[in-house]
Amino acid sequence: MNILIVGATRGVGRQVLEQALASGHNVTALVRDPQRLATQHERLRAVTGDILDANSVAMAMDGQNAVCCSIGVKVPWPTITVFSQGTANLLQAMKQAGVKRLICVTGIGAGDSRGHGGFFYDCVFYPVVAWPIYADKNRQESLIRASDVDWTIVRPGFLTNGPLTKSYRALTNLTGVTAGWISRADVAHFILMELQSNQYLRQAPLLTA
Repeated sequence: MNILIVGATRGVGRQVLEQALASGHNVTALVRDPQRLATQHERLRAVTGDILDANSVAMAMDGQNAVCCSIGVKVPWPTITVFSQGTANLLQAMKQAGVKRLICVTGIGAGDSRGHGGFFYDCVFYPVVAWPIYADKNRQESLIRASDVDWTIVRPGFLTNGPLTKSYRALTNLTGVTAGWISRADVAHFILMELQSNQYLRQAPLLTA
């Protein structure tokens, strides 16, 4: 499979890149600085660009079978639009290139997962720190849901740099659920399994241990 990864230099995206290559996939990484890619491989192509630049997104989209979007911001500020604007560019490029499959990583607190992070996260961290991020992630999710692509929105719980365990839950019924920890490696494993199985098409599972 030819997979475009946006956000491949760190976090979940980096794990998806490494596991995808190990599984025999061909990977294109859209990156602002190719030097930040930790991996070099004959099946890895780096396209220099930015998700906010529609032309570079279109260039990276050529020849792809699926897209994995796992972007983030380092420091919250009052107005964040990179998630929604970047996703709009992705969806436009996918339509133009005829690419149908999208897996997008958002997080605990987006959409109907809000209120499932536990007391400190829901009542302190989210309203004080995270709300500008999740306001735009909600806009991002709305754009995806309104599109005609075959999407899966992935909402990990609290991320760690722990090892791949393959022991986690993907939950779509959040009644009584409080998210726990999950490694970035396990989130990447779920994404690659979902690209093969399409079990959660047009769904937004919460991932937690």
